[in-house]
Amino acid sequence: MNSIKLGDYNRLAVVKEVDFGLYLDGGDEGEILLPKRYVPEGAKPGDELDVFIYLDQDERPVATTEHPLCKVGDFACLEVAWVNEYGAFLKWGLMKDLFCPFREQKMRMSIGNSYIVHVHIDEDSYRVMASAKVERYFSEEPPAYRVGQEVDLLVWQKTEMGFKVIIDNKYPGLVYDDQVFRPLRTGNRVKGYISCVRPDGKIDVSLQRNGRRQTLDFAGVLLKYLRENGGRCDLGDKSDAEDIKLRFQVSKKVFKKAVGDLYRKRIIKITDSGIELA
Repeated sequence: MNSIKLGDYNRLAVVKEVDFGLYLDGGDEGEILLPKRYVPEGAKPGDELDVFIYLDQDERPVATTEHPLCKVGDFACLEVAWVNEYGAFLKWGLMKDLFCPFREQKMRMSIGNSYIVHVHIDEDSYRVMASAKVERYFSEEPPAYRVGQEVDLLVWQKTEMGFKVIIDNKYPGLVYDDQVFRPLRTGNRVKGYISCVRPDGKIDVSLQRNGRRQTLDFAGVLLKYLRENGGRCDLGDKSDAEDIKLRFQVSKKVFKKAVGDLYRKRIIKITDSGIELA
């Protein structure tokens, strides 16, 4: 073993047991302490443990079996725990908070507010740090997505056109307002579907599947709703698009296509007051 991955998960062998925990083989870093409070029951020298490595208050590598909210290389939405004259300290699920210096903030961070940041190792200090200047950390590889491909999204910020998102922890993307049929806020993690990869590499994303697959998916949702609500729904073809969006988080177009599908299969009846199971 050569070196550990700081700010990440490592599989390390237990070297020895002491009163206050276990020492693990950290390769070039020497022995790394796993404090007693994190030691799994029955762990002993010779065992291998999956641990997260970060720096303690004295800047020494230390191990934990806890799972932080993010690791080095991740984008995440984190809340500010406290602020001092050097910067902000973010809650990331470990005893020692994650530092974001003032130079890495777009605006002064405030206690209790949450911000989208990128987690990285600072080249000068070898510390795990956060930066709110996330644009610097997007992948420069050309995106190789196909239209309709499912992706993981982190909602980044609201714009006049819709919501900026971070796709698969790598690329920036945009969900247009007319594709949003449910409440979204910065920090939400949702599934999305690639709508378009432009020649300049910019990516448009939808929160619903495109075309036929989307209709089939929603037809299943509508059928489940009917079965759970006495076989009736008071919305139909002539209902207001906003009412449909509020109830089902889909466009009126998708709703009407799904209703048409179920009607043609004779699963539902269309009535003056809406739809009901046949």
